[in-house]
Amino acid sequence: MPLETPARIAQELASHGYNAEREAVTLLAGASNPDAALVAAVDAAEPDTLVITADHVRAALDRNATARTGDTPADATAGSVPATPGDPPVSTGTTTEKQEAASRDAPVETEGSGSAGTGTEPPAPTGSFTRDPDRAKRSLSVQGDVTGQSTGTGEYDEFVTVFRDRYEKLSKQLRGRVNHRPTDSLQAMPGGGDAGLVGMVNDVRSTANGHWLIELEDTKGVFPCLVMKDRPIADLVDQLLLDEVIAVDGTLSDDGGIIFVDSLHFPDIPRTYSPNTADRHVQAALISDVHVGSQEFMADAWHRFTDWLHTEEAEHVEYLLIAGDMVEGVGIYPNQDEELDIIDIYDQYEAFSEYLKEVPGDMEIQMIPGNHDAVRLAEPQPGFDEELRDIMSAHDANITGNPSLVTVEGVKILMYHGVSLDEVIAELPEDQASYDEPHKAMFQLLKKRHVAPQYGGKTRLAPEEKDYLVMEEVPDVFHTGHVHKLGWGQYRKVIAVNSGCWQAQTDFQKSVNIDPDAGYAPILDLDTLQMTVRKFS
Repeated sequence: MPLETPARIAQELASHGYNAEREAVTLLAGASNPDAALVAAVDAAEPDTLVITADHVRAALDRNATARTGDTPADATAGSVPATPGDPPVSTGTTTEKQEAASRDAPVETEGSGSAGTGTEPPAPTGSFTRDPDRAKRSLSVQGDVTGQSTGTGEYDEFVTVFRDRYEKLSKQLRGRVNHRPTDSLQAMPGGGDAGLVGMVNDVRSTANGHWLIELEDTKGVFPCLVMKDRPIADLVDQLLLDEVIAVDGTLSDDGGIIFVDSLHFPDIPRTYSPNTADRHVQAALISDVHVGSQEFMADAWHRFTDWLHTEEAEHVEYLLIAGDMVEGVGIYPNQDEELDIIDIYDQYEAFSEYLKEVPGDMEIQMIPGNHDAVRLAEPQPGFDEELRDIMSAHDANITGNPSLVTVEGVKILMYHGVSLDEVIAELPEDQASYDEPHKAMFQLLKKRHVAPQYGGKTRLAPEEKDYLVMEEVPDVFHTGHVHKLGWGQYRKVIAVNSGCWQAQTDFQKSVNIDPDAGYAPILDLDTLQMTVRKFS
């Protein structure tokens, strides 16, 4: 396979099990015979080498200045080869069927189901390009990672502890909005006075007259709160999930046994919140649900995406954030084995690692697990174990738990795979949460300041010493996956994006009427928080 472009060189090295330094790829791309130069560089590497360095390439080129069959010096750099307007894009080649298809199907921007895309075609090809990021300006840190911190054994007392922690954290965000009294104090008060309560939703039911009775629980007990059906706040009751924390304000009944609710408050994002931005123009690609191992994994779309990352148009994309489901997994849904291309879970991760090597070696990769990955299903999910990390070590990705609050050059990005979105969509009215507009379900989680409020439903939750699923800090960006639908929007200045998937519709998805949005990559400008969604399928 001719290796005219850095992208093709990186992919060919990946097929041999190697990653490569940027300078090494540049030297190979500039050789008169890149094929021969690559073979020589691999031969020059030590047997246990994972990364081909510039020194490996120079050693090979010094031994054979003409790259065995070339007529010009093999150490010529890509910069010495003039680019012409007729050259193909650097993300595609000219001699293979896949490369020709990539050229024909150049990625275009798309508006998806959100409001940020421009709908324009990409620039015309301009020739080869070498990425040259300033790594010294980068910064990435993680908070709220349960990896290595999990202590839960499933004992009753641990569930009490985690729910108390949830209540304490969220009640702090609510107590300034109402004149909170503990339930035991409310029970001792005379009827007819003003009353406020911060509590966890224990039950919601309608009365015989169509009013809503909400039972709120705090650390002292349970107290009933009545929302009259003709009050404007009655619509908010439809948005309630069990076990979330809210505040109510109103009046005690004459006998003091119930609160007639006048106002209802969620923890919510403060209206005064101002998002953080990076100090320079730098971008992050937000993706999820790659599903390597599935027969429906879209390898060609993935190749087009990684090819594009090697182009000048993507030179500012320095971070890749993957929100779970790297592989298809095994035994996740009925008859899944009939839809697998790779049946062994470890072989699936080996294959994913090879695909990941196509990503430019200079990019920072952050990933969290999902429900198809080989970790526990209960949330919070710790990151991958050492065996899986070793499989994916070549690109040195930063692997943390689900969820994780990742701060990228000052921008706080809450990464959560998104299993609880199924529950939110099932429980709330369609205009508040739906698969067609997954970002609206994410708005609800932002409003509740918790990524998985309801216990005992579709989402499996594990007790820990604290509740890792509370949004203690307001994120600037909320990134999820799981539902295989593309959607994004802004809620009180917080960007919510569900990034779709890289898997075409499976037979199982057909049976449950899921039509996935596959082959999309939202690209976020960290300095402006503007987003463009690119399609590679």
